[in-house]
Amino acid sequence: MREITYAEAIREALREEMIKDPNVILMGEDIAAYGGAFKITDGFLKEFGPERVRDTPISEAAIVGAAIGASLMGLRPIAEIMYMDFLPICLEQICNQAAKMRFMSGGQLRVPIVVRTQYSLGRAHGAQHSQYVPSWLLQVAGVKVALPSTPYDAKGLLKTAMRDGNPVLYIESSLLYRVKGLVPEDEYTVPFGKTDVKREGSHVTVVAISRMVREAMTAAEILREHGIDIEVLDPRTIQPLDIETIVDSVKKTGRLAIAEDDSKTGGVGAEIAASVAEKAIDYLDAPIVRVAAPDTPIPFSPSLEQEYMPNKEKVVEAVKSLVR
Repeated sequence: MREITYAEAIREALREEMIKDPNVILMGEDIAAYGGAFKITDGFLKEFGPERVRDTPISEAAIVGAAIGASLMGLRPIAEIMYMDFLPICLEQICNQAAKMRFMSGGQLRVPIVVRTQYSLGRAHGAQHSQYVPSWLLQVAGVKVALPSTPYDAKGLLKTAMRDGNPVLYIESSLLYRVKGLVPEDEYTVPFGKTDVKREGSHVTVVAISRMVREAMTAAEILREHGIDIEVLDPRTIQPLDIETIVDSVKKTGRLAIAEDDSKTGGVGAEIAASVAEKAIDYLDAPIVRVAAPDTPIPFSPSLEQEYMPNKEKVVEAVKSLVR
């Protein structure tokens, strides 16, 4: 084990898979000559050449459309969408084309693409460059959705995504890029559809997603000083979603809080809450609580943005409301 950043873990996964498989190619805006907006692919153009690391026009529809075409011809493209806010421009390609081709062809066609994107909530990038909308893809059968919260998961999930035969949306949090964590030097992958118990506890189950895992882990230490022991679960993928592990935890603790960066209405937390209610409502000793963003555009002002964002303090408050 060595300690590397979340960004370095993503970079390692891309580079290692490109070395192993010549069919893996990268495409996106400014990823080649500039090395990517967040420097994830810095140096890749020199190492792998312009045939495998391609700068594209400023057209998300063209990026994903070209990736789909390349995948149908035997390549394994990684398409980078610089900000998650720009996904609507290419949802036609993701939802109506990539997601459905295998089904509509009776399994004859496969679209092994990974769409890498990130959300910049917390960086004062404004309402059009800070959105976090993973729940939009929950109803799109045929697309898998991964949301790593640690460097270990970032590398392992991305390797799994690149080896999968289906379209994968891989969502990064830019606030995590500099966060360090232990990552093995040896080869490993992280399976999709397997919730990770980041911390065991007995009083309240806290399901946290992406950036909110770190906030929940910090909240756990604060709550411990108040005699409250929380169990922190990280789904890691929301499509497929491992609801069974979450239900088992709720059966043990009797209480559930969900911490997420997306808006409360129609967010991933709403799906998790509904699924737990269907499977374990008789085990709940208190109502399910969601810690989520309000249903408003994201403010540009840093102070207002911080007020808008879910955080450890809001997780602590929510958990305390469940055990009073």
